[in-house]
Amino acid sequence: MGERKVYVLLTDTGTLFTRMIKLYTKKPYNHASIAFDEELKEVYSFGRKDPRNPFIGGFVNESVDEGLFKNARCRIYSFTVTESQYQLMKDFVKDIESQKHRYRYNFIGLFAFILNKQLKRERAYFCSEFVATTLNQGGVVQFNKPLSLISPHDLQQIEHFQLEYQGDLVHHIRPVDYSYNVISL
Repeated sequence: MGERKVYVLLTDTGTLFTRMIKLYTKKPYNHASIAFDEELKEVYSFGRKDPRNPFIGGFVNESVDEGLFKNARCRIYSFTVTESQYQLMKDFVKDIESQKHRYRYNFIGLFAFILNKQLKRERAYFCSEFVATTLNQGGVVQFNKPLSLISPHDLQQIEHFQLEYQGDLVHHIRPVDYSYNVISL
């Protein structure tokens, strides 16, 4: 049975909404996504559906080279899973994606999180709750607290996660090329 790598992407987009969350958490990265490929072409989360409006949210297939991510700072973690775990997580995400119109961003759960109160809503997640639930569905991580109380910071504390990259997201997607052509005279 083969193994696969899966990635957790933590970002700071620098938006007003993110800065407000950062005031509360005192942590640098306050958005979490899960990716099924190293190139970050398959990145999923719960977040903004409209980059200009933080209050229109739900399930999103994130495009990390445009919109709010263009100027984002990030941390990318990888972890190795079995083919079975990979498929369980991917099936969970694809099931949500196929019914995304039925899912909502869990704003109420986000406020409950701030009050340290567990609140699980049907078909509603905030970003780190979704990533934690996906990891749980795959049997990758068993958390010691309710999934609705998992923060992006909690995700980076998982022992067997490997930090792959930290810095500007744009430089991970399109690494800076410092080479140059030498012209002979």
